[in-house]
Parts: sequence; structure tokens; C-alpha cells
Amino acid sequence: LTAALRATDADVIALQEVLEDAGKGLPNQASTIANALGYPEVHFVAVESEGAPKRYGNAILTRWPVIEIARRRLEPLSDFRTAIRLRVQIGSEPVDIVATHLAWQPEAAAVRTQQATDLLDWLPDDAVPRIIMGDFNAPLDDPGLRAFGPPRFASALPRGATATTFNPERGHKPRVIDHIFVERSKFVVTDAHIIGDTPVNGEYPSDHFGVVARVARLR
Repeated sequence: LTAALRATDADVIALQEVLEDAGKGLPNQASTIANALGYPEVHFVAVESEGAPKRYGNAILTRWPVIEIARRRLEPLSDFRTAIRLRVQIGSEPVDIVATHLAWQPEAAAVRTQQATDLLDWLPDDAVPRIIMGDFNAPLDDPGLRAFGPPRFASALPRGATATTFNPERGHKPRVIDHIFVERSKFVVTDAHIIGDTPVNGEYPSDHFGVVARVARLR
């Protein structure tokens, strides 16, 4: 995974299914990756409280200065999903970077709708542009992802851009369920593709492929 991420030289990386487990001597995986790649900022969110022996959640790594951090347990709380927002400084302008991971069941569109609504309602009501990244566990036409569609948002990987972000070699049905959503009035996507779709010594870095996007601010 670190090799695939290093090749992107990304300014921001969002990670899902990040684990730390003191009982197994496993430090926070996002911190391990950040240290290996030289990212000065790594921030993590989990349902479990800080200091709990085992935690599982989402993280953001970035090279940009962080000026604000916020974390959220998403409704419904019974699904144990979270989101994290970093407000970063890019030159003279702030940008909000958000990472999340939504309900996985194919029939859970209503739950994803509730999670998406809760996430968007939680974000600050200001003019700071935002990018939302994560494992949404659903394709773009899923009703639960309607809030991340036009006219407000655009997907970095539009429908048909790739066959799957779910690794079929791990027994998964091909589906594009990992997304980067950008505000259409603030950004233009100049390039997007997947990574981690080629095995190294017979091993894949994940059962998902990574999504990489190059994004430019609109003026």
C-alpha cells in the first residue's frame, strides 16, 4: 500500500478501515503509513473513544497545514460510521477535506441517505470549498448517494470511467463504490484514475483499489 501511495505523491490521502489494536501490538495504521511516506499531518476518527485499546475508523494524511479538525459519529449511530474533516491552508485559501465510510449492505440505501444527510448537515455553513472522499459502499446511481450528485457535487470518476474499485480478485463483484466528490462551482478534476489494481508478488494492497484525482481550483 505504501508503494502505491508513494507513487501518487498526493497532497492528501484519505484512508478507510484504519485499525489500531493495542492487544495485538498494532499501532495506528494511518500513523504508520504517514511516517513511512513523510506526511507531517495524520488525523484519525473512530467510534471508540481515544485511548481505547482497539479502534477502527477513517483517517486523513496531508502535507498542507491543518487549521481546523472536526470529527463526527454519523446517524444512525447503530451503524457505527464516522467522518473526519480537516480544514487545510493551501496558499492563502482554506479548503475542507472530508473522509468517510458509509453502510455496506446493498439494500441499505436508506441508511446511506441518512448518513449522507447527517454528514452534509454537519459541515460548516460557510463559503470554504470542500472535497469529500471515501468508501461509500455504493455506485453513483445508488439512491443513498443522491446528495453527492449534481448540481452541487461531481464525481472525480464519472460513470463508466473505470470498471470497478472493488477488487474482483478478492471475490467481490465488480462495482465502483469508492469516490472523490468535489464541489462543481469550486473545482475542476483534471485527471482521475485507480491505483493498487496490480498485484506485487501475487498480493494486492487491499480488497479495494485506490482512487486518485488531480483537482484544480476554479477562479
